[in-house]
Amino acid sequence: MDKSAARDAAFARRAQAHAIGQGTAAHLSTVLAGYRGVPLSGYMAMRTEIDPTAAMEEAAAHGPVGVPVIMGKGQPLQFRLWEPGCAMVAGQFGAQIPENGDWMQPEIVIVPLVAFDRRGGRLGYGGGFYDRTLELLRSRRPTLAIGFAYAAQEDSALPLEPTDQPLDLIVTEQGVITP
Repeated sequence: MDKSAARDAAFARRAQAHAIGQGTAAHLSTVLAGYRGVPLSGYMAMRTEIDPTAAMEEAAAHGPVGVPVIMGKGQPLQFRLWEPGCAMVAGQFGAQIPENGDWMQPEIVIVPLVAFDRRGGRLGYGGGFYDRTLELLRSRRPTLAIGFAYAAQEDSALPLEPTDQPLDLIVTEQGVITP
């Protein structure tokens, strides 16, 4: 199966899981509790993505939390500090980003995705933003990549490439998967 077909199938599974409304960040909060104070990046959920905001709010009480900012095509993401209730504006592709604030470097990156496998493989949106960003961050220091998704987004036959950065953990509404 090619990436386009795999994405289409995964989007359909994700939309169905999202419509049922069972996606909570409880397991993500539990994982992050083991890393209190470690700088982390979450994301602002779009469309049918599972929403990490509750876990991000909890983590923000203990240390810095950022959200990704797209700087341009082919460039790694940058991360702007985020706090619950801060002023947000639409960034590229419509993702909400803090209107202003300092830049930060996360050591934990909560990664949105289209599909995942139990080996830590991730199928994203096709822009390569997270792959480039994780490669850069990991070249500087150990960086934990946590995929956050609905369990229905699992796919055992992902079309992966050598440039795809692996996930260290996958967290779903049903539990934690360690590749």
